[in-house]
Amino acid sequence: MADSIMSKAATMEIPINSNGDTGTLPEDDSLEQVGGLSPDLQQVMVSGPNLNETNIVSGGYGGPAGGIIPTSTIKGSSNHNGSNPSEEVTRGVAVEKLDSVKKWGINTYKCTKQMFSERFGRGSRTVDLELEAQIDVLRDTKNKYENILRLATALINHFQSMVQTQQALGDTFTDLSQKSPELQDEFGYNAETQKLLCKNGEALLGAINFFVSSINTLVNKTMEDTLMTIKQYENARLEFDAYRSDLEELSLGPRDAAAMVRIEMAQHEYQIHRDKYERLRSDVTIKLKFLEENKVKVMHKQLLLFHNAISAYFAGNQQQLEQTLIQFNVKLKPPGSDKPSWLEEQ
Repeated sequence: MADSIMSKAATMEIPINSNGDTGTLPEDDSLEQVGGLSPDLQQVMVSGPNLNETNIVSGGYGGPAGGIIPTSTIKGSSNHNGSNPSEEVTRGVAVEKLDSVKKWGINTYKCTKQMFSERFGRGSRTVDLELEAQIDVLRDTKNKYENILRLATALINHFQSMVQTQQALGDTFTDLSQKSPELQDEFGYNAETQKLLCKNGEALLGAINFFVSSINTLVNKTMEDTLMTIKQYENARLEFDAYRSDLEELSLGPRDAAAMVRIEMAQHEYQIHRDKYERLRSDVTIKLKFLEENKVKVMHKQLLLFHNAISAYFAGNQQQLEQTLIQFNVKLKPPGSDKPSWLEEQ
């Protein structure tokens, strides 16, 4: 009888009305008798399968047993979906990068707006007349010194070619003096003269090379370092004026709560860029002062070296030329030091 009641209960239909609600089930005497007629049936219905112990068949109906997944496994795996410390760190780095890009975009927009406003005469800019005049003088001086550097380098190249030609000519005269007994003395005099000129020419080349090296250091290192600081100063000036203009525009607007918050933030940014501008302006002023002192000191020494060496060479005063090199600590390279070794030629 219990089997007939279970089969009947399993095959009962639950009527659904048009609203999706379940209809009223008709009363069934056989179900009413479950509690009184079959205690075994009550035992079966009460001690049904526990949801925590049931299995889920992943493969369809009639699938293999290997497709059965215990629900405890799914329940345990759900505990691993929590936050991971490494993921939080990665998320924090991404947020910082996003904020950095956002600040960079806002700063670029403000500076570009300020630059075009100044170019078209609609915006004002902060001007330090005395400092900008010194900067213009430095740029003009650098251009002129670069021209001296180019001309001195060209002089070295031409003079080196002449010295090499004198060396070859002296070797030829020496060879001919040995092969022409009737002209041995004449060829010998000329050979000695060319060798002496070659020796003095190498000394002059050493002095000019030292002159060019010092000018190159002054122009491409010392002056360039100061100009890099000047570039940073000019960028800071543009940023300062951009945030100053932004603060002035906000100050002319409404004074509600939201506007006051924006004004306070603009005031904070303005102060930051003002401090940066003033700091770099001070750095530029100090570097320009030390650069001028260094330039005078270096050029005084190098121009004196250049003059004494040129004068001694063309006057044929070998002793004075050698003394000039000693006075300015100019060391000559030994002959053939610029040529590659036989290992490098292989």
